[in-house]
Amino acid sequence: MTDAIRPSKPVPEDCDLDTYQFHLPPGLIAQRPLADRDASRLMVLSRRDGQTFQARFAALPDLLPPGALLVANNTRVAPVRLFGRKKTGGAVEFLLLTPPVLLEPEPDPTRPGRLQARAAGLLRASKAPKPGDRVEFSPELSLTVLSRGEFGHAEVLLSFFGPLADILDRIGHMPLPPYIKRPDESADAARYQTVYADPQKPGSAAAPTAGLHFTPALQQILLSRGFGWAEVTLHVGYGTFSPVRAPDIRHHHMHSEHLEISPVAAQAIVQAKSEGRPVIAVGTTSARALEGAFVQTGHVAPFRGQTDIFLRPGSTFHVIDGMITNFHLPGSTLLIMICALAGKEHVLPAYRQAVTAGFRFFSYGDAMLIV
Repeated sequence: MTDAIRPSKPVPEDCDLDTYQFHLPPGLIAQRPLADRDASRLMVLSRRDGQTFQARFAALPDLLPPGALLVANNTRVAPVRLFGRKKTGGAVEFLLLTPPVLLEPEPDPTRPGRLQARAAGLLRASKAPKPGDRVEFSPELSLTVLSRGEFGHAEVLLSFFGPLADILDRIGHMPLPPYIKRPDESADAARYQTVYADPQKPGSAAAPTAGLHFTPALQQILLSRGFGWAEVTLHVGYGTFSPVRAPDIRHHHMHSEHLEISPVAAQAIVQAKSEGRPVIAVGTTSARALEGAFVQTGHVAPFRGQTDIFLRPGSTFHVIDGMITNFHLPGSTLLIMICALAGKEHVLPAYRQAVTAGFRFFSYGDAMLIV
C-alpha cells in the first residue's frame, strides 16, 4: 500500500476537537455582568470523582480546601480597541495585541515630536488596509501597516504624540470579546477589570475573567480565614479567544503571551507546596503562567518571559492543585485545559448540567471551582 492511499490514523478521542463540543444555547452567553460581582453562581467540581454541587460565589471561603493559596493574575485590561479611518475615508477597527506596557517607543523620524513603536494587532475593515497604508485614529495616534497575516493579523508601526497609555484612555474602548453582542459601555471600564488589577501592568487585550467575581470584602474574608493570596502577571492576548481550527488539537499552536512571577509570589507558592497546602489558580491565565514558567525552568522560581503552553489532556500540572474558572465556549482551548485538569469524563457532564441549570457562560458569566 502506498502513502497516497494509506488510510490516515484515527485521531485519539482526547485529541479530537469534536470531543470538546457541546450544545450551548446563545442565550446562556452572558452579555452583561451582574449587579454584584460575588453574586454569581458557583459550581463545585471534584477532580477525584466528578461530583458536583451548586453554591454562590460569595460562599467561596466555605468551599476552598483549608489553607489553600489562591494565585491570581493582576494584569490590567487596556482600552486597546480602536476605531479609525484610512486616507480614503474607509472605517477601520484595530485591536492592539502587543501589551502597551511592553512596547519600545523610539523617535518617529518622519514626524518630528512623535514616537513610533512596532506592534501586532488585528485589523478589521470592509476593504482591508494594505502594507504601507496609514490609519488615523486621532490627531495624536495613527498606524502604518507593515505586513498582513491570516485572520486579520497585522504587523503595524504605531505613531503617537504623548504617552500612549493616556491616548488609549482617551480614545480607546474596552476590548469586549466578540460573543458579547453590544458595544462597550461606560460601566465596562470598571466591570471588565478585576478589583486587584495593577495600574502599573496595563497589558491585556482580554480580562482574566475568573477574577471578576472577587470583591475587596471577599478578599479580606479569605485572608481572615487563613487562606493565602499571591499574584502573578500574564498579559492576556489573542490566544485566549483564538478558535481551535485543527480537528486534531495536537496541531493547534497557542500564541505567545508575556508572563511575570515575582520573587514574593514564587516564595509563597514554594512555601505552600512544602507545607502541603493546595495551590488554587484563579483562572486559566494564572494556570498558564504558573505551568508555563515551570516547564521552562523545571521548578517554581521568579520568572519573566513568554509562554505558548497549550495545556490539554495528557499534560502534567506541576504547580496547581485546583482552579477557579468561568464556564467556557465549546471547542475552546480553555475548555480543553479544564478537561486536562479535571478529566473530560468529569468536566463535560458538569457542563451539560450547567447548561440544563441555566448557568451563564464566559466572561461575564458564572464560575466553577475545581478541587
